[in-house]
Amino acid sequence: MENNVESLRKEKKVSQEDLASIVGVSRQTIISIEKGKYNPSITLAFKIAKYFDKKIEDIFIYNEEKDN
Repeated sequence: MENNVESLRKEKKVSQEDLASIVGVSRQTIISIEKGKYNPSITLAFKIAKYFDKKIEDIFIYNEEKDN
């Protein structure tokens, strides 16, 4: 799964640490999400989407070909 978390975060000028605090996870979790090494739970995905005022599917892009 690909995502736009890093670009949205930078656009909003918020640090990884601040975003982590806002959505209730560690900075390491945000780093892992941004690098595509960790797929968030649906609850965390909703929190991130709500913070950026976006739909989940606007942030997290499922690519079936890459997941196979």
